[in-house]
Amino acid sequence: MSFKDSLNILGEALVPCSFDPLTGWLRDGCCETGPKDRGRHIVCAVMTDEFLAFSKACGNDLSTPVPQYSFPGLKAGDKWCLCLERWKEAHRAGKAPNIVAEATHQVALERVPLETLMAFAVKD
Repeated sequence: MSFKDSLNILGEALVPCSFDPLTGWLRDGCCETGPKDRGRHIVCAVMTDEFLAFSKACGNDLSTPVPQYSFPGLKAGDKWCLCLERWKEAHRAGKAPNIVAEATHQVALERVPLETLMAFAVKD
């Protein structure tokens, strides 16, 4: 299945999240998921300094480059396919980043109500 076959949380065709930096479980720019994606990288999140610090404190440093994995490190304003559970954790802590609804996979609705996600939605 390609992202062209997937739907976003609005019930429309899923659109890419980011090509720069290149994101997605499949590194195709899209917050697609599949059976091997245990983390469910399906929320197209807009990084903030506050969220990046929160994620680092939780053991997932997204801001430091890791050249051997072609990971540039993220900065505020970057869009990234975030794990659904990390977004939920940040939401509970009051540090959830905004999302791009059009690029957030509909599978997120299995764990987070649409109203909650849409409260953080921004236009791309």
